[in-house]
Amino acid sequence: MQKLPRALQTVVDRLSKLPGVGPKSALRMGLTLLNWPEDQVRNLGHSIQTLRDSVCLCSQCGCPSDEEPCSICSDPSRREDLLCLVSDWDALLTIDEAGFYKGKFLVLGGLLSPLDGSQVHELNLERLKDRLDSGLVNELILALGTTREGEATESYIVNLVEKNFPHIHISRLAQGIPVGSELKYMDKETLKQSVNYRQSLSEK
Repeated sequence: MQKLPRALQTVVDRLSKLPGVGPKSALRMGLTLLNWPEDQVRNLGHSIQTLRDSVCLCSQCGCPSDEEPCSICSDPSRREDLLCLVSDWDALLTIDEAGFYKGKFLVLGGLLSPLDGSQVHELNLERLKDRLDSGLVNELILALGTTREGEATESYIVNLVEKNFPHIHISRLAQGIPVGSELKYMDKETLKQSVNYRQSLSEK
């Protein structure tokens, strides 16, 4: 069996590490790059390098941004007393682009999944504690989805907040989110109903 040229194999190996990209897809991408004009390939490489050099994670919410703090956290029209906790940036974008939520966000950086090796120490819990400790947040909205991992993470967060910040009201997204669904695949109206009719998770 003929082996791939070393440089092509290196590109395929690295592309296959991207989420949702298997070896065959990575090979197709690598071959596509070989067929591109040289300047187009070099521009892609430069864009990837610029991405690492120019984009940072907002110190307040944890989402990618080219400014510090990000445009959402620095927006004076946003409500400081509402904090929506999401697992990743995709979920944040889905909710924010719908245009109905006017509070702030915090990206948790994943969900608890012991079977997949995702543990508590991998989540941005210190950033969450700092935001809640600021005294500005009155309600924490958990928008972590209805998967098994989302439910497990939600339970952990509820216990953490009730123990350390008993004055903060905790709620979760309500009707319209099917069990086992991820937020980034929800339509605008479903998300709007879920946020507007969110369910309380605390007795306050």
